[in-house]
Amino acid sequence: MSDSDVSYASAYEAILARQSFIELGARERARALLDPGSFRELLGPFDHLESPWLPLQGIVCQADDGAVIAKGTLDGAAAVVLAIESAFQGGSIGEVSGTKLAATLELVLRECEAGRLVRPVILFETGGVRLQEANLGLAVIAEIQAAIVALRRYVPVVGVIAGMVGCFGGMSLAAALCSYLIMTKQGRLGMNGPEVIEQEAGIEELNASDRRLIWSLIGGEQRAATGLVDTLVEDDVAQIAASVRAAFVQGRPAQARTERVAHYLALLARVDPAAIDGAAMRQLWNQE
Repeated sequence: MSDSDVSYASAYEAILARQSFIELGARERARALLDPGSFRELLGPFDHLESPWLPLQGIVCQADDGAVIAKGTLDGAAAVVLAIESAFQGGSIGEVSGTKLAATLELVLRECEAGRLVRPVILFETGGVRLQEANLGLAVIAEIQAAIVALRRYVPVVGVIAGMVGCFGGMSLAAALCSYLIMTKQGRLGMNGPEVIEQEAGIEELNASDRRLIWSLIGGEQRAATGLVDTLVEDDVAQIAASVRAAFVQGRPAQARTERVAHYLALLARVDPAAIDGAAMRQLWNQE
């Protein structure tokens, strides 16, 4: 067997040894991140916190409204994982699911203010606000964003965008507010989803089916290369869990990205929106 064959075989074995994070549901993702045996779900399916609005439109509810709240430990320290289930309504945020997320973050804030630090992790997998509950969903997303900003004064708030839905809409702003963002190559992060842009502005503006173009603009690799994501990881449970723990070891960053408004406005002023190119964006950001 040649050296190249050995190399390919080793790479293949490494891939097979990975446990996919993307293939897990929200509940399993939360369990995979927390210390073994520490997972405890709060406001789970048996509490039947369902959307009161979806049945009025003939939509079958989910008993947890697509938001999983898990309490446990990370490296022995108190932690909470907020995981959004993309399999239900595309991970959209409605009144109930959003309130679960916002209230949990506010409770963590209360604990931190009392000197009992809790490590918050948010697993973003969402297209943004749930259109059937638009105003209620938008209001609670604002509460989530406010809680993240308040929390990051005490502890790092760590966000993870794995895929395959990605993170869009108002929740992309919530992700941007996190102290640290971890992302896979398969993930996507943007204010408006490609399908929405094509629908509203036409295929001439953006071809949502051009996967290579989409990932070159808003994929995990591009977002990491332009500094909007802190850690790029493989779709591997162990690697993502290690990156989450490493983020908390780093402690709070000296300055959050969202506090560098003038810096990013200056960069955006140099971008030609009529000729957006992923490689050009990388070059511009890396020059800085």
